[in-house]
Amino acid sequence: MEFSKGLCCNKLIILPVVLLLVAVLESCSGGSAPTEEERKSPVDREELVSVNRQLVAREADLIQSYAGRRNWDMEKTGSGLHYQIYGRGDGQKIETGNQVEISYTVSLLDGTVCYSSEDDGNKTFRVGQGGVEAGLEEGILLLRVGDKARFIIPSYLAHGLIGDQNRIPPRSVIVYEIEVFSVNQ
Repeated sequence: MEFSKGLCCNKLIILPVVLLLVAVLESCSGGSAPTEEERKSPVDREELVSVNRQLVAREADLIQSYAGRRNWDMEKTGSGLHYQIYGRGDGQKIETGNQVEISYTVSLLDGTVCYSSEDDGNKTFRVGQGGVEAGLEEGILLLRVGDKARFIIPSYLAHGLIGDQNRIPPRSVIVYEIEVFSVNQ
């Protein structure tokens, strides 16, 4: 009898403590999660689009300023890739599906060299199959074997909001200096 009486008293003590703990945790949660409609609010989307446009415009200004300070006469594609072909080769034109070998240097606008074939070896990739920056994929299709070019790639065509999580910081414009060595089917 004594045992069950003690057990009953412990339950009476534990129950209010558990209820109090649940109430405290609920008050700390900050209310309920946003509804699906709240998450898809047109106002939020419009704000995000506006902020994105401002960031893209800011990067375009940085790129123009950078190229201007170096007296680089660059062309611009519809996507925002800036490029200059400053050495013309006479080899095969690069097409989607070709395997390409390039020597390269990738740097930031502040001059920091992030990657280079001098340190990491030449880069080889199949055009159109991903694995490299979208801006490099786009720019390489403008070239042929023997060409020397530079690409200034805005962050949205490079490594985006998170960078490459290694040497390229988040939202970084990158500069590629490349020479095309070979193209294979």
